[in-house]
Amino acid sequence: MITVTESAVRMVQRIMEKEGRAGALLRVGVQGGGCSGFSYHMEFTEAARDGDQQLEFHGLGVVVDPRSLELLRGIVLDYREGINSGFQWTNPNATKTCSCGESFSV
Repeated sequence: MITVTESAVRMVQRIMEKEGRAGALLRVGVQGGGCSGFSYHMEFTEAARDGDQQLEFHGLGVVVDPRSLELLRGIVLDYREGINSGFQWTNPNATKTCSCGESFSV
């Protein structure tokens, strides 16, 4: 399973409102690439696809495809404000991460 913190949900919902996408789902996943092999991916979607895992965190619908879910199992998606503000991925499966935290390897 994955976890999306309340802080991350609030920021996603703010972005959705700003972009006129209120009520959309957040798709999180993994793509090949980045300096460590895999990179994290987020986008808005209107509907889940066949096979997606559907989750809800603090009123935000989140979908994850089966392939990505295997690599994201146990992950925490957070949003932090301050000097290094932004979305933060904490992945217990990662054996290596890049310095910016946007890519990883397993």
